[in-house]
Amino acid sequence: MTMLSKFAEGLIGRFENWRARERAFRELSSLDDRSLADIGLARSDIPFVLSQKPAPAGASRIEPHFANSNVRHAA
Repeated sequence: MTMLSKFAEGLIGRFENWRARERAFRELSSLDDRSLADIGLARSDIPFVLSQKPAPAGASRIEPHFANSNVRHAA
């Protein structure tokens, strides 16, 4: 491939990703607050969620990250 075709593919790919994020933003924004809460989102979470990198293929669930992992538990 030539340098120009690589550049064009990258540009097209970024444009397609932007369009997909815009579509997802519109769809999520069109949901009411209760529907968003059902999927674990608040309206203010939408831009943050869409700015994250996509999960790898085959990832089934996001594990929560606990900032304080050295908490003592009752015996």
